[in-house]
Amino acid sequence: MSEWISRINLDRGVVNALSYMNHDCLPPIVHQDTSSKNILMDLEHAAYVSDFGTARILKPDSSNWTSFAGTFGYTAPEFAYTMEVNEKSDVYSFGVLTLEVILGKHPRDLMISVLSSTISTVLNTPLTNILDQRLSPTRDQVAEKAAFLVKLAFSCLPTHNLGLPSNRFPRS
Repeated sequence: MSEWISRINLDRGVVNALSYMNHDCLPPIVHQDTSSKNILMDLEHAAYVSDFGTARILKPDSSNWTSFAGTFGYTAPEFAYTMEVNEKSDVYSFGVLTLEVILGKHPRDLMISVLSSTISTVLNTPLTNILDQRLSPTRDQVAEKAAFLVKLAFSCLPTHNLGLPSNRFPRS
């Protein structure tokens, strides 16, 4: 299995786990600390979300406020202002993690360049400039899937910064 296919499958496993926790559990569970250090892989490269120490069960008809939890660089910026736990924090963290999977490193510099430019400029950047340069170039369907992941990742980041519609995790 190619390294790119493994990375795409890792992302699929994480989104399926977070979608399940956020939408299919009653009451919903918000992980709050989705970062590369909390993703485990087995020998077949299946991804598992781990470390539920900061996870919160969302209680209906209740305010879901908490103190800061999560890993800096993966936590939604608006969480620092509101301290309200909701699914949006998992969506943001997933976007950052997905960019990290594609880039092969934390996307801090890319995210800063996004904030100082427009999303269309970033999305029109050649995919080869965004993908992890240590791996062999993607081809055909793998390239299409990688391009989709880049767009998906950006759609998970704050809409007020990127001018994109608000998204939720796709249901599998």
